[in-house]
Amino acid sequence: MKKWGWTLLIATMMSAGMLRADGDHHGGAFDEKNLGKVTFPVSCTPAAQAQFNQAVAMLHSFWYDEAGKTFRQVTVTDPGCAMGYWGVAMSLYYQLWATAPTAAELQTGREALRQAKMLAIKTAREKAYLEAVSSLYPEDEKVDLATRKLMYQKAMEQVLKHNPDDREAAVFYALALISTASPKDKTFANQKKALHLLQQVLEHEPEHPGVAHYIIHSSDYPELAGLGLNAARAYTHIAPAVPHALHMPSHIFIRLGLWHDAAQSNLAAYHAAKDRARKNALPGTWDQQFHFMDYMMYAYLQSGETEKAREILRELQGIKKAQPENTTVAYAFAAIPARYAIERGEWSEAAKLEVLPADFPWQQFGWCEAITHFARGLGAARSGKMDIAHHSLRQLKVLRNADQADNKDYTAGQIDIQRLAIAAWIAYAEGEAEEAVKLMRASAELEDSTEKDNVTPGAIIPARELLGELLLELKQPADALKELEASLQRTPNRRNALYRAAQAAREAGDQAKAQRYEQQWHTPAAPSHSH
Repeated sequence: MKKWGWTLLIATMMSAGMLRADGDHHGGAFDEKNLGKVTFPVSCTPAAQAQFNQAVAMLHSFWYDEAGKTFRQVTVTDPGCAMGYWGVAMSLYYQLWATAPTAAELQTGREALRQAKMLAIKTAREKAYLEAVSSLYPEDEKVDLATRKLMYQKAMEQVLKHNPDDREAAVFYALALISTASPKDKTFANQKKALHLLQQVLEHEPEHPGVAHYIIHSSDYPELAGLGLNAARAYTHIAPAVPHALHMPSHIFIRLGLWHDAAQSNLAAYHAAKDRARKNALPGTWDQQFHFMDYMMYAYLQSGETEKAREILRELQGIKKAQPENTTVAYAFAAIPARYAIERGEWSEAAKLEVLPADFPWQQFGWCEAITHFARGLGAARSGKMDIAHHSLRQLKVLRNADQADNKDYTAGQIDIQRLAIAAWIAYAEGEAEEAVKLMRASAELEDSTEKDNVTPGAIIPARELLGELLLELKQPADALKELEASLQRTPNRRNALYRAAQAAREAGDQAKAQRYEQQWHTPAAPSHSH
């Protein structure tokens, strides 16, 4: 991969975007100025084509609701435009979000595709796009989402193969590759293939919102994050009207420990989300707002801005109704209070956490509910409340077993990382030091073997960081330092890890390292260059 050529291109894309971002993007109507530039030629009337390009731009920024509305508008403007219905179906498929389509959404998608089939499909290329999206809406209800995603990915590969000059096909195929990447694949084969495709499109379309967006998603891993930084800086300026586009760069900022940038990115997205809710008179708090709040909470805690973090917790506690009630919302409801207690090391406070709000359908979101039991169990084990700690451990086991029984291997694994950690701290509290280290190491190794989901900025506390803390408690500072440094490689600049690394280095007699980590702890916004 020609890394420098790419850097230059993205820099060009940034300056182009910045010039445009100064234009007026506060009007009610959308225009190219605030969505980015997409050209997806279809055989529809010129007026419908213009709307179609706009809808595709929204789709590339995962603005699914608005894209769906605009694609429907396309079918009104030109009732013969079959691709308008392709768009309606595509806007119901949230490729990288932790939310599977509901039965109603699947039904709506099937209905849109039936409408398309009743029309004259004018080109082989359009027929191929419609066939590809049809694989996401099979008539057979039993075909699971993972299978449908793979079928769609293979279909998009064929669309590109038969239309090698179709840059939209390349971009949609790249996204399909990212969406089917295994969290266990540490070679990042799909992601690298996607990056290669996106780079080729970037040379021709520097203001394409999907290119910047998907480069960020392809690079959202500790090992690849550096490759996404220019795209992260560019995307905000390419599509400033879209809340998700304002948030997305923070995925890379957080990977690189750039807390100030991450907080600003989510603050902008949060205000855009509130603005959207106001304009559309939403009956509850929009799910995306929760997502931005969790990311903001994470960034504020890392930069030691506790008061701002507390404000987010207060706001969360005042929210009565979420819209819709999905994984994104469940995750934030559990993670925000857990982060606030755990990152500050307030163990007694953590031990009092409850699964809230009480009237939320938690039974659908076991993996998210587990976060509360993990934080409460850790707090209890570390503040001597052993009854609560054991109770939390039992709850985690129940939730893990339920997800295993449902073949939810990924989330069962995530719960198991937490279960092992609680078991480790219980063992330590009960005087079984060797067993504690063994369990905590197993938790860290399990966490290292997988990847975080897009719904989260990061673990409530990384398992390897916790292993470092445990070794510090056991007066093994040299071993603790080794684990904390390994953890900082994957999650640079984490406040607690820097603090503990300074402590471990000091206790191990390495004054130079102790000073360096202390210095980093005092300047939280500066990126880490020490590894």
